[in-house]
Amino acid sequence: MTSTATPPGLARFNALEEQAAHTALLQVCASTPWARRLLAARPYAAPGALYAESDAATAALTEADLAEATAGHPPIGRPEPGDPASAHEQRGMAGATDELRAEMLELNLAYQEKFGHVFLIRATGRTAGEMRDAVRERLGNTPEKEREIVRTELGRINRIRLTRLVEED
Repeated sequence: MTSTATPPGLARFNALEEQAAHTALLQVCASTPWARRLLAARPYAAPGALYAESDAATAALTEADLAEATAGHPPIGRPEPGDPASAHEQRGMAGATDELRAEMLELNLAYQEKFGHVFLIRATGRTAGEMRDAVRERLGNTPEKEREIVRTELGRINRIRLTRLVEED
């Protein structure tokens, strides 16, 4: 028998005062239009409805909106102090050698110089070597192709963070 009750974390999110919910959403994704769209669609009956709205909002982001969203992410290997989400997501870098960390720094800088924003990847579950290989490969992309990859990766990151927001007690 399946329950039709709203999960407690989602019920809490639905009940948040508007400014608190907006702040929580901006911690998931730094795009103001994305957060506004998700906020406007509350309340959500189920996590899947929230995730579907997130996917639609991510797909609708303009180039400027994507820039705003990526600006909220620290470079791989250098999570912001006091940002437990990024530190948790990037824990695959924790065991990286000094050599690999130095290489990631160089690759991050080359990527940022070419594309104008941080290298964005769903780091959760990836090793330092996998992230290094991904940035190496993606450096060869055109800006247009990379923008669509960034949009896809942002959607994956948003899904992970929304899941933590509404499904964990």
